[in-house]
Amino acid sequence: MSDKKRLFLVDAYALIFRGYYAFIKNPRINSQGIDTSAIMGFMNSLLDVIKRERPDHLAVCFDKGGSADRVEMFEAYKANRDETPEAIKVAVPYIQNILKAMHIPIMVKEGFEADDVIGTLSKKAEKQGYTTFMVTPDKDFAQLVSENIFMYRPKSFGGGYETWGIPEVQKKFEVENPLQVIDYLGMMGDASDNIPGLPGVGDKTAKKFIKAYGSMEGLFENIHELKGKMKEKVEANQELGLLSKKLATIMLDVPVEFDEKDFEMCDPDIEAVKAIFQELEFRRLTDNFVKTFASEADNGSAEAKKTETEVKPKTTSTAGAGQFSLFGGDVNSTDTETSSESHTRKTAENTSHFYQSVASGMATKLFIKNLMNQTSVCFDTETTGLNPLTAQLVGIAFSWEVGKGFYLPFPKDKTETQELIEQLRPFFESETIEKIGQNLKYDIKVLAKYNISVKGKLFDTMLAHYLINPDMRHNMDVLAETYLNYTPISITELIGKKGKNQLSMRDVPLEKQTEYAVEDADITLQLKEHFQNELGEANTQTLFDDIEIPLLRVLAAMELEGINLDKDFLASLAEQLNNDIASLEKSIYEAAGEEFNIASPKQLGIILFEKMKLVDKPKKTKTGQYSTAEDVLSYLAKDHEIIRKIIDFRGLSKLKSTYVDALPLQVEEATGRVHTDYMQTVAATGRLSSNNPNLQNIPIRTERGRQVRKAFIPRSEDYTLLAADYSQIELRIIAALSEEETMIEAFKNGEDIHASTAAKVFNVAIDDVTREQRSNAKTVNFGIIYGVSAFGLSNQTDLSRSEAKELIDTYYETYPKLKNYISKQVDFARDHGYVQTVLGRRRYLKDINSRNGVVRGAAERNAVNAPIQGSAADIIKLAMIAIYNKLEAGNYKTKMLLQVHDELVFDVYKPELEEVSNLIKTEMENAYKLTVPLDVELDTGNNWLEAH
Repeated sequence: MSDKKRLFLVDAYALIFRGYYAFIKNPRINSQGIDTSAIMGFMNSLLDVIKRERPDHLAVCFDKGGSADRVEMFEAYKANRDETPEAIKVAVPYIQNILKAMHIPIMVKEGFEADDVIGTLSKKAEKQGYTTFMVTPDKDFAQLVSENIFMYRPKSFGGGYETWGIPEVQKKFEVENPLQVIDYLGMMGDASDNIPGLPGVGDKTAKKFIKAYGSMEGLFENIHELKGKMKEKVEANQELGLLSKKLATIMLDVPVEFDEKDFEMCDPDIEAVKAIFQELEFRRLTDNFVKTFASEADNGSAEAKKTETEVKPKTTSTAGAGQFSLFGGDVNSTDTETSSESHTRKTAENTSHFYQSVASGMATKLFIKNLMNQTSVCFDTETTGLNPLTAQLVGIAFSWEVGKGFYLPFPKDKTETQELIEQLRPFFESETIEKIGQNLKYDIKVLAKYNISVKGKLFDTMLAHYLINPDMRHNMDVLAETYLNYTPISITELIGKKGKNQLSMRDVPLEKQTEYAVEDADITLQLKEHFQNELGEANTQTLFDDIEIPLLRVLAAMELEGINLDKDFLASLAEQLNNDIASLEKSIYEAAGEEFNIASPKQLGIILFEKMKLVDKPKKTKTGQYSTAEDVLSYLAKDHEIIRKIIDFRGLSKLKSTYVDALPLQVEEATGRVHTDYMQTVAATGRLSSNNPNLQNIPIRTERGRQVRKAFIPRSEDYTLLAADYSQIELRIIAALSEEETMIEAFKNGEDIHASTAAKVFNVAIDDVTREQRSNAKTVNFGIIYGVSAFGLSNQTDLSRSEAKELIDTYYETYPKLKNYISKQVDFARDHGYVQTVLGRRRYLKDINSRNGVVRGAAERNAVNAPIQGSAADIIKLAMIAIYNKLEAGNYKTKMLLQVHDELVFDVYKPELEEVSNLIKTEMENAYKLTVPLDVELDTGNNWLEAH
């Protein structure tokens, strides 16, 4: 095989759709509002194939106009398919232009499908001595496999590729000859293509028939051997079966030619591709593309830029262009990159600027005097690391005029650094000078270690952009390239790539420090000018000024404070978990009759579904492995004790590794506490995210999960932990927004809302509501917010699907205004393209008018859920700001430590307990006025579990 020339034929639409749906939960939207998911997914796959295989010959094959012959044979062929998503319609012209720029032939023939084009070309290439690889996940292509033709199938979730030759096809379809796959497909039919198949014949039966009779025709010749209803169905549908076989047969006579010269891989037009990528705002893909085609000597690198989780480094590509060799041979470099890039993207090298470092002594005094005369200044700290609690100041950059700025370097000696920062105290603590920055929370935390408070008005470009375009990335390189057409200096140019040989910023020559740091401040200043106007246009200025910016200070204080951790308790809990896990392991092995790796999905699947045969038709993954996913096992748990034990084993193992073992390692040596990072710019709904460690996801539904909260304790015996929790805030918000009087009255009267709902839905007195009725009502109450279906409700309860549907119908009859509100929300989203919270935070829903039912359905659920969840997030943010300000103004020793969605956790100085409890409850319940009262439950304890 290796001594033959190799042809790769790519099934375009299969990879385009695959790429689109890979990003369906987190679409890639650029600043122009274009969904680039399908383009990005396809290009990643194509470049991956090229990098892995370095093919001699390559083509990409498209459909055009569908299959005229198949529609003529069977009018309903593919008639039931959903409309192609708009994002894919937009993507195809871009992809074809990229392929043209890459000099990759596009093979398409009006009236034929890509399958037929690929089939014809692969057979023609085979006759010319080629080995052909069909790049597609579509199993239908297995019929074409021969000694010289292979399927090259992308695995699920970016897991590489698998090659199917004759042995793989024989094993997968249980056939002797790949041509029998046509019979298999014809018997089975295909719902997605609307190929009818033989009624009642599925995967197992089709394989059984082929094993016994060899083909569709062989089956029909032996109908007399069949029995019962199957015999009747096959006999009555012979014509339909033969038609299905014809429809499933890939055509090999498409009028396309294979001229090997036309299919040769050659050098792409680098600049043309980069121009398209620039329009689409593909930065990482540009790097990937350059690295794929450039020689090793030309390659640059990319590092993570200043984001909320990776706080200070920058990302950019420094790759050169020149003449590229696909096969990494000798290359004669040219100045193409310099000449063309200067016209397309600005950099420090081609843009006029004046960046100056400030010397010590008189120069510093003159600089500070000038600094204090400004009304608005952008600043950016440079430090020795990413952790603001341990990083030391290396320098601070300042800019207040576009293209100009100053860099003040700091000495290594701590005493001298403190003396220098003291000179800057009047600037940072000035109430009249506005401070601008990108991810200011980091800078505030760094300066706090030097006892410097950052006062006055703040403008954070990352937060501003989050409110303007919440679905886009907000790191500085992306913003600079998108809005300013400017590529900043890469941090890797200064300190190298991550690893043991990476330098500290302190090791970088002063001149380079100055260029890099001041550029950051300069670019951020320019972004501020841009976003200042857009905040007003997006109607988000109030959110920015009254919530996100004040919250930035609150979060910085909480993160600096941290929370005390009982490491000894976690050590004992780890021991208990080890015993529990070992006990579960033993009982699972006994039930299975052998030992195996319970953590291996493959081994577990074989035990459960081959050896123990727990179900007749076990679900499989795309790779053909038995699925042991959580939803699959949860469905089987009530019927099989071994499954319940496996679920418990997984839960305890995850709990131990994620929290019990990991938390002690995340205690900061300097403070003896755990300091989580709260991220404001991650969730489009407005919710905060917790990271390093994530304290919002500690499981509380299991006894062992709750035990983890026991490890979080007050700072000393003089303090107690207090947890304040909004009671059913999302239900209260939906009651208020929908103006559903029945529900509003129940809340006003202090009734148990789930019991109240159960009483109305099941038509019984509230005192007669059973535990099961209340539980079902609770599931519906919360499920309505997330668009629960009858199927979903039946899975979450003991109700059948028909009972679940009846319950949902009765629920809507009971609360008609709620149903009307849901309908209005969807209509508003369709008309405006977004929905909003009570405070005007927008959630943009680009797919709300999609013709694809699955995609549109997800957007409709978000149209209902986002205003509810987002309003709850906005309200607790208002409460946090108010409480923080009151605690600061009153000079209380009590500190706010954690936010876990609807709950706040405080370290309360015991003598302040009564006063602070009243303060917290009052501020939370009055953070925002709804027609429904907000109710807050408070509790205290010697640890978080007791307080909760």
